[in-house]
Amino acid sequence: MRPINEAHVAEPGLAVVEVAACDDQTAFAIQALLAGRWETAAADRTTHEAGEPGVRLRFFLDARQKSGTSCTDRTGIVLRRTARRLIG
Repeated sequence: MRPINEAHVAEPGLAVVEVAACDDQTAFAIQALLAGRWETAAADRTTHEAGEPGVRLRFFLDARQKSGTSCTDRTGIVLRRTARRLIG
């Protein structure tokens, strides 16, 4: 993954979240769970590094702002349901 840009972590409450997961579905489910609670700049694709297991997903989170609404598009709804199944 690329180096973290200093501006993305310049203030308390800002975070760069990197998820390592076995597949895209799991990575996006984790992103959807966090996006349901805090404002995020969500990623739309995962990456895979040759020779490393699974996939990686990087997105940006602002813990200072609660999410006004959880994902309202159909993809977000499906991902939240998947996330609930994955974590129980």
